[in-house]
Amino acid sequence: MLDDIIKKIKKDFKDSPDIIYRKVKVKNKEILLIYNISTSSSNNINDFLLGPLMSFNKDLTRENILNHLENVLPETVIENANEKDLYSKISSGFTAVFLENEKPFVIETKADLSRGVAEPLTENSISGPKDAFGENYQTNIGLIRKRIKTNDLTLEELSIGKDTKTQVAIFYMDSLIEKSLLNDIKKKLENVNINAVLDSTYLREVLSSRKSSFPTIITTERPDTASMQLLDGKILIMVENSPYLLIIPSFFTDLFNASEDNYGLSINVSFTKIIRYLSFFIAIFLPAFYIAITTYDHEAIPVTLLINFSSQRASVPFPIIIEALGLTLVFEILRESDIRMPHLSGSAISILGAIVLGDAAVAAGIVSPIMVIVVSLSAIASLMFSNIAMVNAIRIWKIIFMIMASLAGTIGIFASTIFLIVHLSSLHTLGKPYLYPFVPFNKDILKQSLIKVSLKKQKRSFPIKENNL
Repeated sequence: MLDDIIKKIKKDFKDSPDIIYRKVKVKNKEILLIYNISTSSSNNINDFLLGPLMSFNKDLTRENILNHLENVLPETVIENANEKDLYSKISSGFTAVFLENEKPFVIETKADLSRGVAEPLTENSISGPKDAFGENYQTNIGLIRKRIKTNDLTLEELSIGKDTKTQVAIFYMDSLIEKSLLNDIKKKLENVNINAVLDSTYLREVLSSRKSSFPTIITTERPDTASMQLLDGKILIMVENSPYLLIIPSFFTDLFNASEDNYGLSINVSFTKIIRYLSFFIAIFLPAFYIAITTYDHEAIPVTLLINFSSQRASVPFPIIIEALGLTLVFEILRESDIRMPHLSGSAISILGAIVLGDAAVAAGIVSPIMVIVVSLSAIASLMFSNIAMVNAIRIWKIIFMIMASLAGTIGIFASTIFLIVHLSSLHTLGKPYLYPFVPFNKDILKQSLIKVSLKKQKRSFPIKENNL
């Protein structure tokens, strides 16, 4: 019987060398243990399974063994595992236990394959907490639990992915959550029908209601930020093996907030927030405005400045839109190479590339000095945002504005602006207006979005009250 089981599982696992089949004798009867040596801990198997089995002194039946293990072990014993669940559990680090003519059961003997709690990589903070989420599912849950110590914090789990069987957790504050939003998210997650979920970004695409370059669902790797969002009445989606949690719903104004804002003085944070909004407009509008005034609307700038711009472009053989797009492309290549390169050499190469290429291009008469300044200022302004999806959105819309400015000058910029506003107004994040608190207008929440108010005056930014819809 046990040999037949070994043959079948070996065949199903294609004779994988990391699947271990071990027979042990307890009270002169054989018990078969099957586990994956890559994901299981031999110490856990010895301490939590073999040790209790060797001290077993009752009749060797499945019921007696389960009762014995449940009494002496802190781990959860899972009964009646069917064949599909059994193979998934073995791959996940569980050990399957087989007795003659008995149904198998599994016990958790996982090895710790994750890195420890590290500092945030994309959301750096000078004065805030230094811990960040990692790939360990239980550790990530603990980082939130240790901050919000109340039974109102609710956690629901489900498994998604035909092949990966990935654990997905839904966090929310039961007294604050909007039930219709929660039910909508749970329904969408339950209807996900894909083969694999390897990261939280897989679910972000599923939950996003409309395709847009602007992120309608943002992520965070900081437990303090995640906790603050929960206390605001929002929902967090945690995915096994992913250090980034999804925040639902996410609004346009959330993209202008940073974790550091929670720990700075109000006057300093307010100034920084205003700078971020200005940087957004500079990043998108500045190249387009320069193209418009030098191509069509000469009267918009002083004559002396116009003559200066014209003299600088006298030796450039390309139309201004080609010059702008070409230089923008070079800066984007430098940015992407800086991200992909190792940290030890990436910054040095990008700085060297920007200086050498920029200076050489101006000296060769390929681009004008003022165009280098304009495109550089636009690129620097976009660096105010750590969310890569936001940076990509700025990149796309900057190019749209540049093309429209080259076609119709300031009229093209006005048309692009209207199109941008209409586009943002049409977006929703899980049924909620993306431009909240601008639309629907909420004076108190809008004030909190633009500047930092004192803790005593802060109000929950979500849920949106029904009378505001």
